[in-house]
Amino acid sequence: MTQAPFPDTLLNDLHECLGPEIIRDKIEAGQVTIDVSPADLPEVCLKLRDDESLAFKQLSDLCGIDYLAYGKADWETGDTTRTGFSRGVSEGVYIDTRDIEDRFAVVYHLLSLKRNQRLRVRSFVSGQPAKIPSVTHIWAGANWFEREAFDLFGILFEEHPDLRRILTDYGFIGHPFRKDFPLEGNVEVRYDPDQGRVVYQPVTIKNRVLTPKVIRRDNRHPAPEDKRAEN
Repeated sequence: MTQAPFPDTLLNDLHECLGPEIIRDKIEAGQVTIDVSPADLPEVCLKLRDDESLAFKQLSDLCGIDYLAYGKADWETGDTTRTGFSRGVSEGVYIDTRDIEDRFAVVYHLLSLKRNQRLRVRSFVSGQPAKIPSVTHIWAGANWFEREAFDLFGILFEEHPDLRRILTDYGFIGHPFRKDFPLEGNVEVRYDPDQGRVVYQPVTIKNRVLTPKVIRRDNRHPAPEDKRAEN
């Protein structure tokens, strides 16, 4: 294994190989990230794998990202407050996201043993439902990764050989890693002894609201300033 080159050297090599297929690029924390369009993704991945100057033969990880309300907080304040609720404890605040473009992205973490270097490839996915080409024909290890992203984010991978849920139950409703997925879920599962089988029913649990404790003055336990006043 050779010594890892500098990130800017890798970025220059990527531009020479891919050219205009790179939409954006950046170097952060010593790692190179490039953005490509879903239409160019299969061709870009083939070049990254087969070009011997790059040789990204291994797909280490593939994951989905939900950029809904990215960079925004439920509320912003300069000081600690005694009131306020997040979206997790308030009803009716889940956002209808059907018209939001570029909400989802798929990230590919690649490893080149020849260069001793890693690369992050990101592709934003639009449409309803969100669709992106599968890369299982390029890296066979993408099979279960893509099933996981489909299960948790609802991203469809076109031409995947067996795209079905992998972590949640077959009858599960929704995709739990989406930012607007209710924290208590949509349905709950329990075993019904009368019917002798597992049944689905509306959610009966409610989110527990944790209220911060307010320390109040107690005459039985004088505060330090009260003791000083007595002296």
